[in-house]
Amino acid sequence: MTIKVITGGMQTTVQDLGRVGYQAQGVPVGGAMDRVAIRIANLLVGNEESSGALEATIIGPALRFDTDTLIALTGADLEATIEGVTIPLWHPVWAERGTTLRFGHAVDGCRTYIAIGGGVEVPPVFGSRSTYLRAKFGGHEGRALKSGDVLHAGVPSTVSSRIAASLAGEGRRFVVGRWSASPGLRPGYGRDVLLRVTPGAHHDALSDAGRETFATATFRVSSSSDRMGYRLEDAEIALSEPLEMLSEGTTFGTVQLPPGGAPIVLMADAQTTGGYPRVAEVITVDLPIVAQLKPGDRLRFRLVSVDEAQAEYLDREGDLQQAKAAITHRFSRGS
Repeated sequence: MTIKVITGGMQTTVQDLGRVGYQAQGVPVGGAMDRVAIRIANLLVGNEESSGALEATIIGPALRFDTDTLIALTGADLEATIEGVTIPLWHPVWAERGTTLRFGHAVDGCRTYIAIGGGVEVPPVFGSRSTYLRAKFGGHEGRALKSGDVLHAGVPSTVSSRIAASLAGEGRRFVVGRWSASPGLRPGYGRDVLLRVTPGAHHDALSDAGRETFATATFRVSSSSDRMGYRLEDAEIALSEPLEMLSEGTTFGTVQLPPGGAPIVLMADAQTTGGYPRVAEVITVDLPIVAQLKPGDRLRFRLVSVDEAQAEYLDREGDLQQAKAAITHRFSRGS
């Protein structure tokens, strides 16, 4: 099964859930920025949650399917169409050979995930198919897609084949499934969001005014933001006194405070260590929300306890596993 890239969009890369276990060697985890969206996309086409998929940013690609293909789109609304007809998010979609999936611009959020039945097949590097752009490895030749590239899909699972069979054969160029991921599974994207955070290792080093600013200010995502980190503008946070510190471990969601006082939220391709104070950690459940922010979007922080963060995480994981079980049960013995 092959997919021809007609145009690559602004930045379309192969991603999965990242490469875990290599941070000690200086290799970031990487992977999808919105890990809930990519997991749901894969579930909707009968893949394992960790399968390779495409992450399209702000301006999506144009992809022609050279064989009948089962896909699902999740995450941001980038005005997806097949043969000029709008395609909804969060549904499985069967597309006939020769059809073309196209995207416009970002309407809501900034990253769409495109899962393909069987997964996007590229050689794993350090146990992952994710593209790490800074080091130019993983994914498709270590880079974003461009015109003329050809992608290959793996062998569809039994569940994937049965989902496709349930949609095909209606005499149309494409068919959208009547079922979808429930609204309760979908992250609440927005352009002005509240992010829940737990106190970081150096939160107590903030001055009284710094803690007040952190808790009440609205920050704007800078244009100097990427998959490694989001620089925040419009408010500065002060320490009680300068800190001299060695580099320490960081992770996706760490909020660092450089000397100028403008915070940085580390993202999926974050470095493995950093020498700036770690004043907060975005809770796992809210990482998809920050992952869908664009330059110019705004955010605020709210401190919560580790217990609350863990409870939210367990609730979401339970919901995702219920969805997986429901899809598997429905299609494991035919549709």
